[in-house]
Amino acid sequence: MDLFSGLGAGLAEALTPASLLFAFAGVLVGTVVGVLPGIGPITAIALLIPLSFSMEPVHGLILLSGVYYGSMYGGSITATLIRTPGEVASVVTAIDGYEMARRGRAGPALATAAIGSFIAGTLATVAAWSPPSTGTRWRAGGVRGRRWRRRRSARSSPGRWRRWR
Repeated sequence: MDLFSGLGAGLAEALTPASLLFAFAGVLVGTVVGVLPGIGPITAIALLIPLSFSMEPVHGLILLSGVYYGSMYGGSITATLIRTPGEVASVVTAIDGYEMARRGRAGPALATAAIGSFIAGTLATVAAWSPPSTGTRWRAGGVRGRRWRRRRSARSSPGRWRRWR
């Protein structure tokens, strides 16, 4: 039950009013930044990292996560309305969403992008932190602990990468 008590404590911390305020502020700033073509989520996070140093770590991470998810959605706004994808993830939205907007269905196109972004972000977060995924990452370890060497054989001229034992 230690896993569930930790999840409950984290959920309780994330649902405090201060954390929800930082999440709302992060999504708002991220959406505004995501609407600007050429400024993606990574640039927005890089610009806001110094601001997060003065916060509590939980609130800083919640703010930066909100900025990331908000700017990913904000890129779909310009992709839908003016067919200008702000980042690579909005290219398909520019194709389908712009056609919907030309036919007078811009509202449903933006709603579909928002709902799809929310569902995909939630599923990806849950999948990344699920026990099978974390166990696989734990067994893989870091790059520093491994040594790789290149072994040349007579059969293969480019050589094969083998792990040092």
